[in-house]
Amino acid sequence: MGTLETIPGSEIQKKASLDTDTLYFLGGVALCVFGAGLVLSNRVVKQYLAKAGVGNLMQDTMPDLERYLRIRAM
Repeated sequence: MGTLETIPGSEIQKKASLDTDTLYFLGGVALCVFGAGLVLSNRVVKQYLAKAGVGNLMQDTMPDLERYLRIRAM
């Protein structure tokens, strides 16, 4: 038996393998996003996040982000 490089049509097999790996990766990312959405839509989780003050996180970081972008533009 030859190696993958010596078998005719191995480029097609590599391309198909890359395509399936990409699909599995994107499917996993989609499941993670969907799962995070389910968790964050739970009423109890929303109450815990409100107590922790996570909702104000974006408001607190916006001035820092704007300052960073101004410094970077110089």
